[in-house]
Amino acid sequence: MTGIGIIGGTGYTGGELARLLCRHPDVEIRAMTSRQNAGRPVSEVHPYLRGYTDIEFTERISDTDGLDLVFVATPHGVAMSEVPRLLENGVKVIDLSGDYRLHDTAEYSKWYGHEHTDEENLRNAVYGLPELFRDKIRGADLVANPGCYATSAILACAPLMKSGLVSESVVVDSKSGTSGAGMVPSARTHHPNCSGSVIPYSVGSHRHTPEIEMAVDMFAGSHMSLTFVPHLVPIVRGILSDCYFDLLKDVTQEEVDAVYEAQYGKERFVHYVSEPSVREVAGSNHAEVASRVLGSKAVAFGTLDNLVKGASGQAVQCMNLMLNIDESAGLDFPGLGV
Repeated sequence: MTGIGIIGGTGYTGGELARLLCRHPDVEIRAMTSRQNAGRPVSEVHPYLRGYTDIEFTERISDTDGLDLVFVATPHGVAMSEVPRLLENGVKVIDLSGDYRLHDTAEYSKWYGHEHTDEENLRNAVYGLPELFRDKIRGADLVANPGCYATSAILACAPLMKSGLVSESVVVDSKSGTSGAGMVPSARTHHPNCSGSVIPYSVGSHRHTPEIEMAVDMFAGSHMSLTFVPHLVPIVRGILSDCYFDLLKDVTQEEVDAVYEAQYGKERFVHYVSEPSVREVAGSNHAEVASRVLGSKAVAFGTLDNLVKGASGQAVQCMNLMLNIDESAGLDFPGLGV
C-alpha cells in the first residue's frame, strides 16, 4: 500500500484530500500535518472523517516514515521551503499552492509579491492538468496542481485556441462559490455581505491570470491575451467560467462541437455538454464544457467543483498518474445533482 502524507491538513483542501484518499483502494494516509492541531485526531478536526481514519495530526511531515508521495496544501510561499527536502528524500510531491505553477521566476515575483527560493524545481515542475498534459504527469516527481479558476477556464479555452478558429484575445468572466476563499473568513465572504450578491474582486490582479495564459500557450502553441474577471457568488461549491472569443472566420456550431468532441470525447472526467451546470458536478471530480457560436463570436463555458476537480480531486487524479495506477481510482463517483 502506497504511503501518503498531507502537509496542511486542516483547511478545506487538506480535508477534501483526506475525504477522497481515505476510501482510495491503492493508497493509505499515514500523515497529516497541522501545527496548531498536532496530537489531535484528524477526525476531531474533520468530524466527517470519523470512522474513516484514526491518525493524529503531527507538527511536521518528517515525524512519519514510509511516505511515497506528499500533497502540500498550504498557502503560497510555504511549499517552496518543504518541497526540496521531500524530493531529495525520494518522495514524490504534488503542490496545491501556487508556488510551482509559473515556470518563470520573474512572473512569480510579479504576481505573488516575493522571490522564489527554489528556481530549479520551479523550472522542472509539471503542470498538473491531466486532460491536456497527461503524458508529462505520468512518472513525474513534482506536479503543480492547477488553480480552480484556471482549470475551469483552461478546459474551456484550450481546444478552441489550438484549433486556430479564434483570435488570441480572450475575455474570461468567472463566478466562484465562497469555499474558494478558504476556511478563514473575511469581510467579503461573511455571509451577510455575500449572500444575495455577486461581487467582482481582484480584477486585473488575480494570480490565476498568468497561469491560464501559460497553460493555454503551452497546449495551443500560441500566445493568449487574457482579460480575467472573477466574481464571488453566494454558493459554497462550484465555478462557472464564460470565455468570449472573436472568430477568425465563419464557422458553424457543428465545427466547434467537433473541436471539443475530439479533445474530450474519450475523457472520463471532462464532458462536452449542451448546457453546463454546477449542480451536476458539485461534489465530484467531473467538469463540464460547452460552447456557442454567436455570429462572429464564440463563447465557451467551463464548470466544476472548485474543491474537487478545481483542487483536491485533480490532485488525486495526478497522483494516480504519477503512481501508474488507474487514473479514476478513488474518484469514480458522480456529482450530487442537487
